[in-house]
Amino acid sequence: MDANATVEAGGLADDRALLGRTSTAQRVADILRTRIAEGYFPPGARLSEDGIGGALGVSRNTLREAFRLLTHERLLVHELNRGVFVRVLAVGDVDDIYRTRRLVECAVVRGLGQPPYPLDGLGVAVADGEAAARTDDWNGVSTANIHFHRELVALAGSARTDELMRGVLAELRLAFHVVDDPRALHEPYLVRNREILDALRAGERTTAERLLARYLDESRTRVAAAYARAVDAPTGPAAD
Repeated sequence: MDANATVEAGGLADDRALLGRTSTAQRVADILRTRIAEGYFPPGARLSEDGIGGALGVSRNTLREAFRLLTHERLLVHELNRGVFVRVLAVGDVDDIYRTRRLVECAVVRGLGQPPYPLDGLGVAVADGEAAARTDDWNGVSTANIHFHRELVALAGSARTDELMRGVLAELRLAFHVVDDPRALHEPYLVRNREILDALRAGERTTAERLLARYLDESRTRVAAAYARAVDAPTGPAAD
């Protein structure tokens, strides 16, 4: 992982239309947060003010405010005289992310009320993950998995909960970037996502919550262990 690498536009020109007529720092932060969650900006990468500002057509001051917002969310870090970088998580961060996810996601499912539930977004995320797996696109599987959990939280109909989990899931993606065997990490959860979706389609909220809790507990153990191995692994040639 090259912490000195500079990320330029990262395909952000395509997002320029999302800014609308008022190019606010919050909207810029929303776009960058989504790009981090979808894997465009890896941990340790330096974000170029000129590249990103030019791609989005925003002022330097607006972009710096967006960077400040994402630094507050623990997605970016500012290093004096060096610039702004995508944050590299500590091992303890991964564990904390999963504790937060379990508290929020299980509570969302528990509070769903009576079926039927609006599950189209979950269905699309499951199908996208399965399609990506068939082509060995494990980065695509990871992105679909993030979308699945965002759609799950969206069932609560709470803008505040959505905002909280966008940041949490974007942080999680930073951990996924570092793991060296994404297939082993993500493949087991394709089936889990399908099981949770099927339980919700059947109106079995309690079953869905039980499946989700087990999913998150097992994922927490696997991801934390894989991340610890990855960050502890030597990056240079082996010593004689």
